[in-house]
Amino acid sequence: MSEQTIEKKWYVVRAVSGQENKIKTYIENEISRLGLEDYVEQVLVPTEKVIQIRNGKKINKEKVYFPGYIMIKANLSGEIPHIIKSITNVIGFLGETKGGDPVPLRQNEVNRMLGKVDELALEADANVAIPFVVGETVKVIDGPFNGFDGTIEKINEEKRKLEVMVKIFGRKTPLELSYMQVEKV
Repeated sequence: MSEQTIEKKWYVVRAVSGQENKIKTYIENEISRLGLEDYVEQVLVPTEKVIQIRNGKKINKEKVYFPGYIMIKANLSGEIPHIIKSITNVIGFLGETKGGDPVPLRQNEVNRMLGKVDELALEADANVAIPFVVGETVKVIDGPFNGFDGTIEKINEEKRKLEVMVKIFGRKTPLELSYMQVEKV
């Protein structure tokens, strides 16, 4: 591992409920002001899209679905936890014992929190035209085969899945991927 690869894990920051997006911005500003972007990769407020009917009109609203929690992908070494905790309206990290260290989320918990975001994104554009065609080359941008290129073999519209033929170790392997997991090359 070179010095460039700083291992990061997902943590949950507890914050004052209702202020999540404001606090996310505070954290991002503070990190970039201190030049610590190498240590803090992502700050995320998990939201879900809610459709409300107001005066007979449909309104799409984003609703925070873990009020009071902000996810952060970071390497909490040195001063970082202290910097984050000292930000206005941050209560502390989740999973820490009094005065103990923040506890990272397990990968399956992260997948569940982020997966929920994906499912909603899929539902949100369920009626959008299919952006891909059979025979097109795409790049896998998510999952274990991230970074591989493949060719679209089949498109399953109702499941919004693609069958992509990827060359892995010289052998062609079919992968079933969602639209969100690939991008056009």
